[in-house]
Formats: sequence, C-alpha cells, structure tokens
Amino acid sequence: MDDTNMMSEGSIAKKIIYFAIPLFLGNLFQQLYNTADSLIVGNFLGSSALAAVASSGNLIFLLVGFFNGISVGAGVVIARFFGAHDHRRVHLSIHTTVALGIVCGIVLTILGVVFAPKILILMGTPQDVLPNSIIYFRVYFMGSLAFVLYNAFTGILQALGDSKHPLYYLIISSVINVVLDIAFITVFDMGVGGAALATIISQIVSAVLCFVHLIKLPAYPLKVQQIRFDLPMLKLVIQNGLPAGIQNSIIALANVVVQSYINSFGQMAVAGCGAYSKIEGFGFLPITCFALAMTTFVSQNIGAKKYDRVKKGTRFGIICSLVLAQIIGMIIFIGAPFLIGLFDSTQDVISYGTMQARTVTLFYFLLAFSHCIAGILRGAGKSMIPMIVMMIFWCVVRVLYISIALHLAHDIHLVFWAYPITWACSSIVFLWFYLFSSWLPRLEKDSL
Repeated sequence: MDDTNMMSEGSIAKKIIYFAIPLFLGNLFQQLYNTADSLIVGNFLGSSALAAVASSGNLIFLLVGFFNGISVGAGVVIARFFGAHDHRRVHLSIHTTVALGIVCGIVLTILGVVFAPKILILMGTPQDVLPNSIIYFRVYFMGSLAFVLYNAFTGILQALGDSKHPLYYLIISSVINVVLDIAFITVFDMGVGGAALATIISQIVSAVLCFVHLIKLPAYPLKVQQIRFDLPMLKLVIQNGLPAGIQNSIIALANVVVQSYINSFGQMAVAGCGAYSKIEGFGFLPITCFALAMTTFVSQNIGAKKYDRVKKGTRFGIICSLVLAQIIGMIIFIGAPFLIGLFDSTQDVISYGTMQARTVTLFYFLLAFSHCIAGILRGAGKSMIPMIVMMIFWCVVRVLYISIALHLAHDIHLVFWAYPITWACSSIVFLWFYLFSSWLPRLEKDSL
C-alpha cells in the first residue's frame, strides 16, 4: 500500500472526498443488493413474504452489528499504525483481525441458525409471517463466515486508505445478487430461501475477491500461514472495537423491540415499514460513509500526530454529511408513495411506509451529526463515549418512550416519532462533547 492512500498528507477536502465517494458508492451497491431481496420478494411473492424478509432485518443487524463493531475497532488500530508508518504492527494487526473474523464468523453462524425461531417468536412476529421469516433467517446466516470476513477485509483496506477496491468488489457482488434473486425466485421458485441464498453467494464472491487482493498487497500482504492471534494486538482491537460492537447490538436490540411494537399493528404495517427501511438505507449512505471516513481520517492523522489537521478535517466532514443527508431526506419525503409502491402496490402497505417516511426524513441531519461525531470519537480512541450516549438515548430512552406512548394511545405515529426524538437527544450531547470536551487531551500532551 503506497503513501497515496495516506490521509495525513495533502488537501484535507480532497482526501476526505476521494475516500468518501467510493465508500458512498460501495454502500450504495450494498444497499441495492440488500434491497433487491425485498423488491423482488415483494413483487413476485407478495406482502406476506415481504413482511417475512422485512421482519428479519433488525434481528440480522442485532447479531451482525456486534461483529461489525469489532471490525471498526480493528480498522482504528490498523489506521493508527499505518499513519505512524509502524510496518511491523500494521502487519500484526491485519493478521490478528483476519483470525478474529474467522472465529466470529463461525460463532455467528451457530447463533443465527440455532436461535432464529426463538428470537422471532419473542419479537411477536405475526404467525402468517413466521415460517418464511425463519427460513430466510436461517439460510442467510449459513453464510455468516463470508460476510464477517468481507467486513473484516474491507475494514483493513479502508484503514490503509483504500476505499476503491471494496467498491469494485461490491459492484460485482451486487450484480450477481440481483441476477440470482430473479433466477431463484422466478425461475426455480425457491421462495424467500432463494433470496437469502442469492445474498450468501454474492457475499462469498465479494469476500473471495477481497481476500485475493489482500494477499497481493505490495507493502502489507496477507499471508495465510501467519493468520493467528497476537495477544497484545488482539487486546487493542477488542478495546477499540468492543464498545462499537456492544453499541451496535444494543441499538439493534432496541430496534428489535421497536419492530415488535410495529408487528402489533399487523402484516400491512410490517410490510410497509419494512419497505421504508430499505429506502431509508439509501438515505443513511452519506451518513455512514462520512462517519467511516472520519474514523479513518482521524485515526491516521493521530498516528501522524497532526492534531490541527484532525480538527479541520472533522469540521469539513460534518458539514458535508449534514447537507447530503438532508438533501436525500427531502427527496425521500417527496417521493415516498412512489418509492414504497415499488416494493408492494397494496394501498395499506404504501400508506404505512409513507407515514413513517414523512415523519422521520425531515430529521436526517440529526442522525448524520450523531454518527459523524461518533466516528470522530472512535478514530480518536474514545469509543466508550458514543457507546454510552447511543445506548442511553437510542436504546433506553427510545424503548421507554414507545412503551409509555403506546400505553396511552395505540397510534403507530408515536412509534415513528421515537427516532427523531432520540436522534435530537444524542445530537445535543455529542455537540457538547465536540465543542467543549478535550477529546484529544492525552494525545496532545504526548506531542509536546
């Protein structure tokens, strides 16, 4: 990996934008092939099958989110050593990350396959949706090793400043996923299981492509015979990644609880809100890509001890994220009925999805701000702060609000308002941390 991927040199705006654009496009294609399942299922298999795929989404993120958080921690560690030109520890951190990914993938497969029915039942998944949900969930998690390793591989490449190759591989896997979705559902009549199988195969392809690229890296090649745990490095990865993993899982758990409340409004609500969630994923793209860019940018520049550059870059990244997120939010607000109708033309499904869209999209800028500050703090090695803030507001406050509100009035609008309210709360706290706390005190002292 050459120094052209260094985010500690050159124009701040260019480095962040050039890094963020492939991330944006990569997330776009990932969202496209995630959405393809719902789009094709909804149009060819009907509302019940769409509800089955939709109801599995939060549960999938509950399990996957933890391991993705660990990958984020690994990326912070690798980027820090890369910025400091510490070749030995970059090598150790890469191989430890891959070893951890293999173990996590095996564990996730067992958890997903064994516990799927019990968790879906606890969520109150409607009985007419449950059988298909279990099939989709179990088949999907048979491919856990592939998508955990893919996330580990892309995390390594992004930490080294390379966001382009993950994009190329995602484009290839997205095309494969869509083609297989159509073939398995319309030609081979495999139902929702076929949609999950198409996702697995496409993830395997992207993981293999990333693996081949990693073993050919000129400066830091992945060597299969050296994939093992380095205990000091593993400790660093866990220290940086565990808070993000716990945060992802707790937030996902809260969303599973929210999903259970949505389930109480029936199959049409589940399908409509599920369709909106796929569209929402596109709205979140600039948010997630700039948050990831901030994490890598901050971590590399801290490694290089360029603290003024860190602060200038974070201001630029936050502004870009907020503006793009709100533009996309307004597009979804205006086009919601049409967009929901692409998944399912049933009027009740469109109505529920549009209601949710027109409640939350006006507040995407709040979500963008919270995610960006969280990414900045993780890059600075302060991953406990976003974990605590998001757990309090996005989990505890969100669930308490919904349970109390629905006890007073059984109105689905009250569920939808839980999101902008809790985004606003976390944004206020994060703003204070960004403006008034010393989020780089120890590092600034070390530079004297």
